[in-house]
Amino acid sequence: MSFLDQLERRFGRFCIHNLTLYIIVGQVFVVLTGMLGTVNPDNFIYVPELAREGQWWRMITFVFITPIPSGGILGYVFLVFGWWVFYFMGNALEAIWGAFKYNLFLGLGWALTVGLSFLAPTTIVTNAYLGYSLFLAFAYLNPEFEMLILFVIPVKVRWLAVVVWVFAVLGIIQGSLGVKLQIAAAAANIILFFGRDIWSSAGYRTRRVRQVVRVAQTPSFRHQCTICKKTDISNPELDFRYCSKCVGHHCYCSDHIFNHEHLTS
Repeated sequence: MSFLDQLERRFGRFCIHNLTLYIIVGQVFVVLTGMLGTVNPDNFIYVPELAREGQWWRMITFVFITPIPSGGILGYVFLVFGWWVFYFMGNALEAIWGAFKYNLFLGLGWALTVGLSFLAPTTIVTNAYLGYSLFLAFAYLNPEFEMLILFVIPVKVRWLAVVVWVFAVLGIIQGSLGVKLQIAAAAANIILFFGRDIWSSAGYRTRRVRQVVRVAQTPSFRHQCTICKKTDISNPELDFRYCSKCVGHHCYCSDHIFNHEHLTS
C-alpha cells in the first residue's frame, strides 16, 4: 500500500467532496457582498505581516478572493467564465483522483503558498498561482482536451500549459520576491504530485531514443547465408553467392554454396 493510500485510509473521511463548488460559492459571496457594500473585500486579502499581527483569518479567506478583476459587463462575463473553467477542471480532477487526493492537492498548494509567503511578509498573496497549478494538473492529465479561446478558437490545453509555464519562468526572472515565492509554491505542488511520473516518462523517452539511435547506427547486411545465417557484416571475410539451382532467391556463404540441399519449393 502506497503512502498516499495510507493517508487516505486514515484521513479520507475528513475530505470535502465537491470542494471546488464550495470555493466558488465563497468567491461569489465575497463579490456580491462587496458590490452591496455589506462586506469589505479588503478584509479577506492576505498579507503575511497582517496575519502575523493577529489577523490570522486572512490566511484562509484569501482563497475566496477571485483573481479575475470584476467590474463592467465584460469583467463579469470573464469572471463567470473563470468560475465555470475552475468548476469544470476541479470536478474533472476530483473525478480522476478522488476527493481525498484532490483535497490534498489544493491543501498542499495552499500550505506551500502560505508557508513561503512569510519570506516576503509585506507582499499581497493571491490565489491565482494556485489556480495555475490546478490548470497545469488538468493539462497534464488531459493534454488533448480542447478549449475555446475567445469562445471561438479551439486550442489543446497542452499548448496553453506551455504558455503558463513560459509566464511562470518570466515571473521567476522578473517578478518580485513575493511573486517568485508564489510561483515556486505552485511549481513545487506540481512536482510533488507529478514529478515521479514526469521523471519516469522522460526516462522512457530517453531509452527509446537511444534504442532508435542504436538501430539506425547498426549497418544492415546485404547478404545472409540461408544455412548458417552469417552475413557480409558479421563475417566480411566470407564470399556470398546465390544458387541458381534453388527455387527462389537463396544466398549461401562460401562454406555452404557447394554443400547444401537445393530448395525446390
